[in-house]
Amino acid sequence: MFAEIKDDSDDIESLQFNFDTIQEATSNFSEANKLGHGGFGVVYQGTLSNGQVIAVKRLSINSGQGEIEFKNEVLLVAKLQHRNLVKLLGFCLEGRERLLVYEFVPNKSLDYFIFDPIKKTQLDSEKRYQIIRGIVKGILYLHEDSRLRIIHRDLKASNILLDEKVNPKISDFGIIRLLLMDQTQVNTDKIVETYGYMAPE
Repeated sequence: MFAEIKDDSDDIESLQFNFDTIQEATSNFSEANKLGHGGFGVVYQGTLSNGQVIAVKRLSINSGQGEIEFKNEVLLVAKLQHRNLVKLLGFCLEGRERLLVYEFVPNKSLDYFIFDPIKKTQLDSEKRYQIIRGIVKGILYLHEDSRLRIIHRDLKASNILLDEKVNPKISDFGIIRLLLMDQTQVNTDKIVETYGYMAPE
């Protein structure tokens, strides 16, 4: 399986961003463009020269994988397509820098709404049901229906982003694979980041 992906250099090249492009898009990773900070790194908003708005995760944890393995894992995760998953657009490797480029989701994360006494009033029972339903669909896809089975391992409100129509999009679903996993097996003994919900699998 992995040999087949390694031969697919066109797909990998189409996902690779130039570091200077990302640096320019984020105004040199400026504080003004900082969207948040988590256990895996800092996320920045950026705008490409064609006007597309992106979110860039600048990883702070060194991958245990070489460049080829990292690229192959990015290709696998990028091929996961579901309306309730944040889309991985590509990556950038430059020296020790590892950047992941995602679609930009405008309404921040679910915790931004539910833990704010004013903003949570925007989520009536119908919208809350819509959000829960979307999260379940996304997790079902990751666990059972996708070509690459992924157990999220850290599902929490801050990892659920909301689009302009308040549809939920799960983020950070492939990041463990990209950083720490052996390519041939899932190491469920190594739990990193914060302890969110982890499915029984």
